[in-house]
Amino acid sequence: MSLLPIFLKLDGRPGLLVGAGNVALEKINSLLITGLRLRVTAPEAKPEIQQLARENRLEWIRQRFDANDLDGNFVVIAATDDPDVNATVYREAVRRGILVNSVDDPPHCDFYFGSVVRRGDLQIAISTAGESPAVAQRLRREIDARLSADIGPWLKNLGAFRREVLATIPPGEARKALLHEMAERPFFESDSTLLFPSEYLTPGQPEESVEGKVFLVGAGPGDPDLLTLKALRLIQSTEVILHDDLVPPAILELAAAGAEVVNVGKRCSTKNITQEEIHALMIAHASAGRSVVRLKSGDPLIFGRAGEEMKALTEAGVAFEVVPGITAAFAAAAAIPCSLTDRNAASSVIFSTGHHAQSHNDAPIPEIEDATRVVYMPGRDLTLLALEWLENGLPADFPCAIVSHAAQPGQQVQRTTLGELGTAHPTESPSLLIAGWGVRDMADNRLRMAAGQAVIA
Repeated sequence: MSLLPIFLKLDGRPGLLVGAGNVALEKINSLLITGLRLRVTAPEAKPEIQQLARENRLEWIRQRFDANDLDGNFVVIAATDDPDVNATVYREAVRRGILVNSVDDPPHCDFYFGSVVRRGDLQIAISTAGESPAVAQRLRREIDARLSADIGPWLKNLGAFRREVLATIPPGEARKALLHEMAERPFFESDSTLLFPSEYLTPGQPEESVEGKVFLVGAGPGDPDLLTLKALRLIQSTEVILHDDLVPPAILELAAAGAEVVNVGKRCSTKNITQEEIHALMIAHASAGRSVVRLKSGDPLIFGRAGEEMKALTEAGVAFEVVPGITAAFAAAAAIPCSLTDRNAASSVIFSTGHHAQSHNDAPIPEIEDATRVVYMPGRDLTLLALEWLENGLPADFPCAIVSHAAQPGQQVQRTTLGELGTAHPTESPSLLIAGWGVRDMADNRLRMAAGQAVIA
């Protein structure tokens, strides 16, 4: 069977989903991002689907399927756990000339949902014509792991450039060659600008420069399989890697051919390079328009010098992004194995180190304040927690941050103090509270917004 791979424009069109269980929920996310006006019909619905209905992101019709529900729809998906109902949906939709998909039932499908890799406007869809969705998912994971994180923003810049070329250069082989040349150029920084070749510049038009960017990347505990997908993509595509001494060769071997890989480790008090020299290297490479991965063992924000590096980059006006990694504490707990938050033995986790930064020796911090407190699922009303900490002796100006939907598209960060924590704006779950003197607004809002993060004043 030969299929036509097409990409449908569904924005504003009506669509029907029959069923509101686990299978239906899996399809809803793929449908809603297209802008489809989705109606769901089912006598009962999972709580997540009910919440989407309350948010007016879809319409839930609380009833059993009726053939008349199909009228006026552009596409229909049958996703119930009753094969007879799914078959009826298919038969009635075909009779009305409506495209229909019956989930996990290839004979009753006019189209299939592909496994999709997305980078902004770029989409790579994989289909096995229903023979093996598992193979399609495997291929998606493999492509996703090898595809640069910056293609989406790069493609948007390329699209703007293409429109400018079409508007300013007459049709012909020269214009065609230019567009193909630009499509062959590398993509690294998500905020990079495309260079307009000098031979096409009009008199007096300045040539733009490419901005570099630094990525503070966690290499995890050392096993390449424990790298995040984003860390792997950056390591494989970046131009310069400045790595700690503890990052093993197995991870460094993943670097792109031709990448400059520099060991800037300072181990066991042996310092071949100073921290200030590391700052200078990052800034110099980024200022020259290169992408830089500052590769740190474990997680970059746990007991490294990330705070000083972020401060140096901010002061130099260099864009940066933090890519979290698996910290060694989690790998060690998994190796034992043990739970760090066993319900019968531990209700809190405090990360500590055997020494303080030397700059703190002349300004000791009271012991009760000498920790960053991380509270998972703190709840919407933080009044009682704030009162308890204040009664324990923590000061009212103790910095706090409430993070909602961490590392997700809807991420929000609300900064406050312990004294104002009880009146903090309620955040959506999942959320997490971080409190401590290390919670400082080191980077300005511009850099956080560049990373796709909403900031609540």
